[in-house]
Amino acid sequence: MRLNELSPGSEAVIDHIEDRESGDPVAVRLRELGFVPGEPVKIIAQGPFGADPIAVKIGFTRFALRRVEAARIVLRAVA
Repeated sequence: MRLNELSPGSEAVIDHIEDRESGDPVAVRLRELGFVPGEPVKIIAQGPFGADPIAVKIGFTRFALRRVEAARIVLRAVA
């Protein structure tokens, strides 16, 4: 499952960030912001039109991501 497919209020754990190309700048930036394997992530809100952007909580920090950016984040279910 990918972060853009997660339902609001649901929680999962980051498995990995998918690079779309060699040195993908968006994937690199997501890793720099703390989207790293093993981190729990939760969707806390969605935009009003087309549910874009989405508000994501990771640790104590909140981020707004476009769905196309969130699609790079591959998740595993919370056990």
